[in-house]
Amino acid sequence: MSENQKRGKFSPNRIASRLAIVVLRAYQKTISPDHGVLPRAPFVGCKFYPSCSEFAILSIKKRGFFRAIPRILWRICRCHPWTRGGVDLP
Repeated sequence: MSENQKRGKFSPNRIASRLAIVVLRAYQKTISPDHGVLPRAPFVGCKFYPSCSEFAILSIKKRGFFRAIPRILWRICRCHPWTRGGVDLP
């Protein structure tokens, strides 16, 4: 076993985390109503701070990909028109 594999540099969790963060950043820069380049209508945006995509990135960085998935899904389930929103840090 190589030294990099012993330290977990190529672990499935780390690879999935990096891939997910790249995909989320691409989403933010392109089609996200909060962050993207597309024109947005007034009053469009996330009710939470940080936005759902930023929450996902912070959760993945803090907990790793597989442990962050339930928190990310719970946050997305709470993101609907009848929620109050507010500050919700991972």
